[in-house]
Amino acid sequence: MKPNYGLSIVTRDFLKCQNWMDRKSRVMGKKIYKIGYTAGVFDLFHVGHLNLLERCKEKCDILVVGVCNDEYVTKIKKRKPIFSQEERIKILNALKMVDKADIISVEEANDKKLAFERVHFDVLFSGDDWKGSEMYLRTEKELSKYGVGVEYIPYTKGISTSKLKEKISQSL
Repeated sequence: MKPNYGLSIVTRDFLKCQNWMDRKSRVMGKKIYKIGYTAGVFDLFHVGHLNLLERCKEKCDILVVGVCNDEYVTKIKKRKPIFSQEERIKILNALKMVDKADIISVEEANDKKLAFERVHFDVLFSGDDWKGSEMYLRTEKELSKYGVGVEYIPYTKGISTSKLKEKISQSL
C-alpha cells in the first residue's frame, strides 16, 4: 500500500505542474509508472490487443498482463476459448512489451483489488470502452485507496475477437 501523505486537496497549480512533468517525462523517454497492469482474455490475438499492450508499455517500466483463465471465458463470455490459457500465456510472454503474463481467475478478473494485492502495480490500464462503466467506477474508487490510478487506452475501432470470428466463418 502506498503511503498517504495527508494530501486530500490537489491544487490547480499542482495539476498543471504534474501535467507538465508527465509530458516532459514522455518527451524525454521516461516512463510515468514503474509497474503497469492490464488484463484480458487475449484469445485470437489481433492488432487491437497489440495496440493496447504497446500503449501500456509506453507508460510503464514493467508491464504485467493478467490472462483470464479458460473457466472465465466459458463462464463469463459464454464460449470456449479458441486457444487454451497456456497457449495465450505463451503468446503474450513472447511479446517484447510484456514483462510478465500470468493466468488470473474469474474472481481476480472481476475484482482488480485482488490483482493489486498480488502484483502491487502503480496503474491499471484498460480499454476506454470500459470507461464510466459501473464496474470500473467501483474499481477506480477501490484502487484510489491504495494510490493506484486507472488509465484508459483508446480502443482500436473495427477489430475485436468477435468480429474476427465472424470474418473467419464468413470466409469459409
